[in-house]
Amino acid sequence: MTRAEQIARDIEARIISGEVAQGARLDESALAERYGVSRTPVREALGLLNATGLIRHEPRRGVFVRQPGAAELLEMFEVMAEYEAFAGRLAAARITPAALDVLDAANDRCARAAEAGDADLYYIENAVFHATIYGQTGNGFLERETQRLHDRLRPYRRSQLQLRGRMADSLAEHRSIAQYLRQGDGAGAAEALRAHVAVQGDKFHMLLRTINAA
Repeated sequence: MTRAEQIARDIEARIISGEVAQGARLDESALAERYGVSRTPVREALGLLNATGLIRHEPRRGVFVRQPGAAELLEMFEVMAEYEAFAGRLAAARITPAALDVLDAANDRCARAAEAGDADLYYIENAVFHATIYGQTGNGFLERETQRLHDRLRPYRRSQLQLRGRMADSLAEHRSIAQYLRQGDGAGAAEALRAHVAVQGDKFHMLLRTINAA
C-alpha cells in the first residue's frame, strides 16, 4: 500500500466515524503536516477519496467532506444488490474454469485474513472476488457500471467488516456464491449475491448506529 493510499484510508475512517464532520474543509498543508509528508501524497490521497464521493472539490474554495446521508446510501446499496445479482446470473452461464480457480484462491486468502482479524486485507481479496465475477459476465457495460458503484461504496462495504463475526459470515457467503457459479446455477448465484450485498448495507447502518451512540 502506498503512502497516499494509507493517508486516504485514514481520512476515510475519520470521516465515516464522524471525527471529520460533514462539510469540513480538508486543507492540504494541514494534512501534510499531520501525516509528516509533502503535499504530493496528500493530493494523491484526496484524488482517491474524490473517486469514492466522500469529498468534493469546489473551485477557488477547496476540498470539502461530502458524506451521503443514510437514505442515499440505502438507495445505493439497493442498486448495488441488483447489479451484483444480474452479474451473478450472467456469470453463472459464462464463467471459465480459470476464473472459478481465481474465486477459490481469493476466498482462501480471505480466510487467512479473517483468521488474522485483518479487515483491510480481507477487503482487498473481497474486491478481487467481486471484480472477477463482474469480468465474467461477458457484458462490458455491466462490468464497468457495477465496478463504478462498487468503488463508490468501497468505504462503507469495508467499514462493516469491522463488526464482530462479519468477516467469517462474508466468507461463508462468498463460498456459497462460488458454488452456485461452479454449478452454473444463475438463479442461485443471483439470490446469494443480492443477499450478500443487502446484508452489507444492513451491517453498515448498524455500525453507524453504534458510532452515533458512542
